[in-house]
Amino acid sequence: MTGYGQFCSMARAHDALGGRWTLLVVREILCGSRRFNDIRRGIPRVSRTVLSERLQALVLVGAVARTDGPHGPEYTLTEAGQELASLVSAGTWGQRWLARAPANEDLDLEPLLIDMQRRVRFEALPKKPLVVRFEVRGHRPRFMLLKKAEASCGDRWPPWSPGGAAT
Repeated sequence: MTGYGQFCSMARAHDALGGRWTLLVVREILCGSRRFNDIRRGIPRVSRTVLSERLQALVLVGAVARTDGPHGPEYTLTEAGQELASLVSAGTWGQRWLARAPANEDLDLEPLLIDMQRRVRFEALPKKPLVVRFEVRGHRPRFMLLKKAEASCGDRWPPWSPGGAAT
């Protein structure tokens, strides 16, 4: 990729971070995803190839560290990567200033459900398992099973039924 040809900190940062999907990858790691498939679940429309390229690029610039975990490679933000949190939180600018009527292709429930799943406050859950059914116009019903130490989503109830794997 051709750069801006400027030794300007903003131009150089955009060269390193401005590629499509890059800051979404950082967002996923900030939200706790550590493994490739977990990151990909949070960005379901990114291809495996592009995700791999973005992770390699982030490792190359020193924003992400790749380590060998017990179940394969794991990714964590370095000190430099942690500083990208302010860029990712700039998404609030988009909430405030960009159009509020999303196009149909922008309405993907999967990232929303994954985000909800990772924000569950387990200590606030009742002792007995709880099932939440989500019905959103234009989408098939989705379910979230909430237990004291687990939150799992699926499109069938119960999520562990044959053919209804939880995500």
